[in-house]
Amino acid sequence: MEEKLIGRLESAVARLEALSVGFQGGGGGGDVADAATDPSIIAFDDLMGQYVARVSAAAEKIGGPVLEVTKVVQEAFAVQKQLLIKVKQSQKPNNAGLAEFLKPLNDVITKSSAMTEGRRSDFFNHLKAAADSLTALAWIAFTGKDCGMSMPIAHVEESWQMSEFYCNKVLVEYRNKDPNHVEWAKALKELYLPGLRDYVKGFHPLGPVWSPTGSTIAPSKAPAPTAPAVPPPPPASLFSSESSQTSSSKPKVGMSAVFREISTGNVTSGLRKVSDDMKTKNRTDRTGVVGSSEKESRAGSRAFSKTGPPKFELQMGRKWVVENQIGKKDLVIEDCDSKQSVYVYGCKDSVLQIQGKVNNITIDKCTKMGVVFKDVVAACEIVNCNGVEVQCQGSAPTISVDNTSGCQLYLSKDSLETSISTAKSSEINVLVPGAEPDGDLVEHSLPQQYIHAFKDGRFETTPASHSGG
Repeated sequence: MEEKLIGRLESAVARLEALSVGFQGGGGGGDVADAATDPSIIAFDDLMGQYVARVSAAAEKIGGPVLEVTKVVQEAFAVQKQLLIKVKQSQKPNNAGLAEFLKPLNDVITKSSAMTEGRRSDFFNHLKAAADSLTALAWIAFTGKDCGMSMPIAHVEESWQMSEFYCNKVLVEYRNKDPNHVEWAKALKELYLPGLRDYVKGFHPLGPVWSPTGSTIAPSKAPAPTAPAVPPPPPASLFSSESSQTSSSKPKVGMSAVFREISTGNVTSGLRKVSDDMKTKNRTDRTGVVGSSEKESRAGSRAFSKTGPPKFELQMGRKWVVENQIGKKDLVIEDCDSKQSVYVYGCKDSVLQIQGKVNNITIDKCTKMGVVFKDVVAACEIVNCNGVEVQCQGSAPTISVDNTSGCQLYLSKDSLETSISTAKSSEINVLVPGAEPDGDLVEHSLPQQYIHAFKDGRFETTPASHSGG
């Protein structure tokens, strides 16, 4: 606590020194000093010193990709500070000038989004939560009610809801494993709620306040592309008689010739007559049946071109990888423990059995895939799938279904307390044991349509129910 207090005092002294230098120098330097010592800029410095520093401290203990994406978050907030200073010194720009003004922030957000692309890493949820959260900084682009954006405070809250889904995944996965990851996720949330939201609410509730007498933000003028030089026409042959003919005397080619031929009414004069022995139905050397070997060769070439080589292996002793398995009904993982995770990717029309307790299970981009497992420590995730069936024979704290169409979940008596979260998914059915020990499973469909009603100053959301007359 004392170190934080000393740091804030030192930063305040530095601002006062910059302000005194600005008054002594006069001119444009004074404008920069005035903007840097504005109460809104000082409050943003405090926001970075309190909340961004906490996220960075937690990321330092984790390291790796989490530290890299956290540095990008820190860079984005530093860019936002510079934009806030520029707002104090500039007039409200037009659309082209606004795009130029937001370019530094857009570049940082693009950099963070690039870190989530490609093959998923073990820290994908961290990367996705941090990258999606940076869209909250776009509140500075609000120029009025007709700009197509929500109000700044609402924009920050809505943007955080996009990344909260992945932030909660981090909390669930590392709740009983590593407190540093839990601290990082909590610090990231508090950076936006209440951190950035309260800052915007206190200083920019209606958007940034531009300077009426400041400089004008002009869009950058990109150099006009130079047109390639037109190649010179080929030299005419000195010994060709065609060079003396005019263009009107040459025969017409292309569509002009086609229309001229049609207008003459003698369109079929140049066609050959097809005799009976030339017709396909009368030819013995051809048949309409495609051989099985040709079918297999074509199907095999298509399957290989769309998917990579199949994999079924344990990597680094920590992660089971099952990839691109097609038509395999006997996939079994026997020797596994609670510290290992299972990643199933790109499988089709296959069945995987996991005979033991594992830490985490991820099923990604699979079609008509069946997975049977006993116990999972953290969560079972189903992402970007179509027509999958997942059976839990033991216990699972969380099952999440994201961007999936058609999913059957079979729960045992030990997994009835499982928390099921869904997002952008449809046709999800959950089958649970009946009241009698030897009874049939009871099927429950999870709602995919909701009704939002505004009551008592807030929205109330309830599942839509359909009843026949």
